[in-house]
Amino acid sequence: MATDPTKLTMAQALNRALRDAMAQDGTVYVFGEDVGPLGGVFRITDGLTAEFGEDRCFDTPLAESGIAGLAVGMAMNGMRPVIEMQFDAFAYPAFEQVVSHIAKLRNRTRGRVSMPIVIRVPYAGGIGGVEHHCDSSEAYYAHTPGLKVVTPATPADAYHLLREAIASDDPVVFMEPKKLYWAKEEFDPAAPRPGIGTAVVRRPGTDATLIAYGPSVPTALEAAEAAAQEGRSLQVVDVRSIVPFDDETVCAAVRSTGRAVVVAEASGFASVASEIAARVTERCFHSLAAPVRRVTGFDIPFPPPKLERHQLPSVDRVLDAVDDLQWEDDQ
Repeated sequence: MATDPTKLTMAQALNRALRDAMAQDGTVYVFGEDVGPLGGVFRITDGLTAEFGEDRCFDTPLAESGIAGLAVGMAMNGMRPVIEMQFDAFAYPAFEQVVSHIAKLRNRTRGRVSMPIVIRVPYAGGIGGVEHHCDSSEAYYAHTPGLKVVTPATPADAYHLLREAIASDDPVVFMEPKKLYWAKEEFDPAAPRPGIGTAVVRRPGTDATLIAYGPSVPTALEAAEAAAQEGRSLQVVDVRSIVPFDDETVCAAVRSTGRAVVVAEASGFASVASEIAARVTERCFHSLAAPVRRVTGFDIPFPPPKLERHQLPSVDRVLDAVDDLQWEDDQ
């Protein structure tokens, strides 16, 4: 039954998703660095310790590998841990636990042991952060069989995707775009939404398709609006779920326009953007009027805050890529 729509920021939507999941299921536990009484660096877990007690939402030592290892043991014993990696690049010490155990235990035991673990990772740039605070690390996880990888671009998706991730019996890496924590929209938490594994068309268009996810979706939408002022109609597809990937929706969108640009903040080489471009090319080759273009971060370590704007995909860079497509009617 639907409830009244509520206007929430993405941070508030994530907090509500955690609160609702913990209230409905006593096996859901939330832990990580500073997520207890402080409520997390970005206040995503604000109030959870006060409401559910220190046994259900608690602080851990500064030991990401230990956080992930604890989650493995809890999951093996029937609990549903939701762990936070305080910043994207802070998660690397836990990578061995994630890749060797969390991603593989269900297969290793032939399904006898489930890994219902959610790994929350605040990621990407746009907040003026320094090195180790602005990485786009999604490709590492997407390359690891056994992990689901999702990233919301709206408060509604943040709520619903996190609820689905917590309910999943497979491990989910939940990538949260830091610069979108304060984006606000009205939505109904009780209304049905597309699930994990489903992309959505955020804006219809006829001339070219922009494919984006997470922090790059607002940039793609802004570029489409700017293009409309110049007389071009750009469609925008929000991937939402990197793994599993929704080939059907993405490819249908590309076939309808015949042109595609993939927009992502991560470095371009061996990236999720590269995989999307390859999948679209393989599946839509006979419908393409031009090669698939990519607009990504540069292949460099994340720069200092003063240079951040040059690293991140911009509206101008997206529109340049669109202009670079082969437009037969302009020849």
